[in-house]
Amino acid sequence: MPKLNQKIGFVGAGNMGQAMIGALIKSECSEPFDIFVSDVRHDQTSVLKKKYGINILSSNTEVVEACDVIIFAVKPQTIDKMLSDLLSDYDIDASLQRKLFISIAAGTRLEKIEKYLYASLGVDKKKQMPILRVMPNTPALVMSGMSGVCANEYATRKDMQVAKTILAAMGRVIEFQEKDMDAVTAMSGSGPAYCFYLVEAMIDAGIKLGIDKQIAAKMTIGTLKGALALLESQKESAEELRKKVTSPGGTTEAAISVLDDHAVKQTITKAVIAAAERSKALSE
Repeated sequence: MPKLNQKIGFVGAGNMGQAMIGALIKSECSEPFDIFVSDVRHDQTSVLKKKYGINILSSNTEVVEACDVIIFAVKPQTIDKMLSDLLSDYDIDASLQRKLFISIAAGTRLEKIEKYLYASLGVDKKKQMPILRVMPNTPALVMSGMSGVCANEYATRKDMQVAKTILAAMGRVIEFQEKDMDAVTAMSGSGPAYCFYLVEAMIDAGIKLGIDKQIAAKMTIGTLKGALALLESQKESAEELRKKVTSPGGTTEAAISVLDDHAVKQTITKAVIAAAERSKALSE
């Protein structure tokens, strides 16, 4: 994993912010002394300082002033106030240091962040303040995340590489154009919930078939982990592997027939599309 020799600042220390901090340190991408955090919840920051030995600052302004890369790890409903308050205390136009801003606020478009950060800036100054938008997902908490990232017009390839290095510390990352981010939100952002939904259903079926709940859970999780490992290791598609398991007149065919009769595949497709449409509506 490449080493980041930059000061990384986190505005906000919720679950995803903590996941990113932990991943950066565990992967040795960043040293604790290069990570700075501010959060109104002082109990959170105290735990982080004790656990990782990072720097805790008293305000968002101090984080922005101190760091090369600033990550807005806040909820979308609070980002407007956070940016407004930040800019009332910090003169971004007077900054002499190039800074990379990364937002992980779900559904928050680059345009909204630009509206605040670029309000008083000319083109030359905007080039010194590039903005990236990231959609991570909850498996990042166990360093198995799948993130999508996009950048505004002022970000360079080097800026994108810095963001990818940060995100790769907690899983996998794919670069997108912003027009695709609602689909990313629907597929990977919400995607773990679809997987958990399937797990719930398989465990319930096991219980109804007389298997102990804990054993049913263990079997279900083990089966899904094995199926995903097989899918990743083979050149065949998911459809091809499914067909290999589905022998004519066999038990799997009986199950797939029920799923097909209830249009499960089409329903899942509709569900993911509905999530993407909701993401788009929330960001407008």
